[in-house]
Amino acid sequence: MKLLRTTRRRAVAAGSLALTGALVLGACGSDDNTGTGGGTGGAQAAPGDVDCAGSGELLASGSSAQKNAVDQWVSDYQSSCPDVTVNYKATGSGAGIQEFLQGKTGFAGSDSVLKPEEVEASKKVCKDGEAINIPMLGGPIAVGYNVEGVDDLVLDSRTLARIFTGDVTSWDDPAIADLNPDADLPDTKIQPVHRSDESGTTDNFTRYLADAAPGAWPHEPGKKWPVPGGQSADGSAGVSAQVNQSEGAISYFELSYATANDIDTVRLDTGAAEPVEATSQNASKAIAAAKVTGTGSDLAMRLDYTTDAAGAYPLTLLTYEIACDTGNAKGSLAKVKSFLGYTASEAGQSKLGRLGYAPLPAEVAGKVRTTVESLS
Repeated sequence: MKLLRTTRRRAVAAGSLALTGALVLGACGSDDNTGTGGGTGGAQAAPGDVDCAGSGELLASGSSAQKNAVDQWVSDYQSSCPDVTVNYKATGSGAGIQEFLQGKTGFAGSDSVLKPEEVEASKKVCKDGEAINIPMLGGPIAVGYNVEGVDDLVLDSRTLARIFTGDVTSWDDPAIADLNPDADLPDTKIQPVHRSDESGTTDNFTRYLADAAPGAWPHEPGKKWPVPGGQSADGSAGVSAQVNQSEGAISYFELSYATANDIDTVRLDTGAAEPVEATSQNASKAIAAAKVTGTGSDLAMRLDYTTDAAGAYPLTLLTYEIACDTGNAKGSLAKVKSFLGYTASEAGQSKLGRLGYAPLPAEVAGKVRTTVESLS
């Protein structure tokens, strides 16, 4: 069965390569993040759609959901631009934003948009400017599970909410059995696992539950897990490893972690004719319906977590780079725009599908490229 699941996932990843769009990382330098680079001029062309500029280290931290994409980009970029070292630490969205606001990093990765008070605080870091939200990529939040003998599982938002509040505690509960009449469900105890760190993935997951199952999910959405007790782990890597190791476990994490660890994922009953699988292509259908709610150069977007459109996977996140619109440190600006230029290029974007990510719609991608070019 595991071989069949792996084959299916490889097919999904290959199919997503046909999707189009461009994504970026944004950056806002601080004087502690300058390395030895110079200004914005003097870029040196390099193979593979990379324009190398500057030298030294570019620091960033935040979202663990985007780490697999960033790791690929950094590897490819540094092979063409060996004079620049990009150091991205997957500390979680909350910690990444705090480090950015303290001026410790050039940009922060976040799976949720900045709060108004965070934008206000950013004015101390962004000289004569403020932080903006730049969408980098999208992707489904997979609900991964480990149940012996069950490799195809359907859940709806209400049942998911009841599982993660502790109301449904056994895998053969009638709420699950009704959605899976052909499955041989064991009486194994359900072990929900949540993020221990403040996480944009948690923010998106709890927003989905709050919007799609308001009667079963009584908590406000946010980066911090709101339900007391239960098992927890740090980062997407931590919770996915916990699921992989624990019989009866279930958790939420970016799809690439499920793919990498061969973890079965839930199909969502959204009210559409057929339950929807967590794939890059299905996430893109949900992202296409998202609306830009930011103003000016800020590209914050709002997803519809309650969509029942055919093939649209609503439990989807958009990962942002939190960057200064103006006020980048002169010493890091060249490196920032060089690296972002690569991530937005055809060469950079061609790597995303096989990693389980979904590109932005073409219209949004064009706005992203314009915003990156305007960073100063």
